[in-house]
Amino acid sequence: MSDKTERLKTVIIGSGPAGYTAAIYAARADLNPVVYTGLEPGGQLTTTTDVDNFPGYPDGIDGPTMMVQLQQQAERFGTDVRIGMATAVKLSDEVGGIHEITVDSDTTIEAETIIISTGATAKYLNIPSEQRLRGGGVSACAVCDGFFYKGQEVAIVGGGDTAAEEASYLANICSKVTMLVRKDYMRASKAMQHRVNSLENLEIRYNTEVDEVLGDQVVEGLRVVNNQTGEKDEFDITGLFIAIGHKPNTDIFEGQLEMDETGYIITEAKSTKTNKPGVFASGDAQDKIYRQAVTAAGTGCMAALDAERYLATIEAAPEEVV
Repeated sequence: MSDKTERLKTVIIGSGPAGYTAAIYAARADLNPVVYTGLEPGGQLTTTTDVDNFPGYPDGIDGPTMMVQLQQQAERFGTDVRIGMATAVKLSDEVGGIHEITVDSDTTIEAETIIISTGATAKYLNIPSEQRLRGGGVSACAVCDGFFYKGQEVAIVGGGDTAAEEASYLANICSKVTMLVRKDYMRASKAMQHRVNSLENLEIRYNTEVDEVLGDQVVEGLRVVNNQTGEKDEFDITGLFIAIGHKPNTDIFEGQLEMDETGYIITEAKSTKTNKPGVFASGDAQDKIYRQAVTAAGTGCMAALDAERYLATIEAAPEEVV
């Protein structure tokens, strides 16, 4: 090992609920974890205003404050939080092998274990008005934020199973849901299509795209365009939900870790173990089903425990040979 190459016991890549929870458990187990925050310290919750569904906050909490508190809790136990982004990795195939991580394209460190908590990025329409009103009525998670629009009129963009499921959820709590589908058909399964079509307060508009989100500080309405006729229409809403998919932030692990067809890391059943010994995946980087802060935190805990047990096995191996 070069004198300039730092070797660490546990490196956590990512700083959302999964990463900081992993850090809390790893630090308490004397794994001396180092967290590299990535480009968005705190993860997706830093773009969320109110978090009402995370246990332990009876009055709710705003996302950025919650992530600062999670970081402070991790640091209280000795976690070293570093601003930096992992830009490349070289993962060992050997049990007890050392993994290499390149940070910010110019610094190489070595790690006995890696916990991946890089999360996933919601896909947006990339319309200026949509980006401006994120957190002001534009959301990519109906389950997270739908409660705030109870009894109100909202719209949701998307035509797949996730969009149909979230539209059904919103229809149970909102007075009206308008579902905007870009094509002249839905990609959702027949069962999900039957579900949304049976809801009296849900309207589906096909061949329809968002032209502009209306409102200065918060969402007040929507202007849509029929992509076949060019006809535009405006209507009032207070919330807009984007359900066109997520992209897991796992590109640097491509070709080394087993992933599904969309890039989510595959882990062993009931664990966070990947196909590389000593490498564990948690949070939205390996969970495309639930994608909640509390489930991410849970898998962060699992990853730290898995890493601790892995290291204990490695350290005990020489004694067993003797």
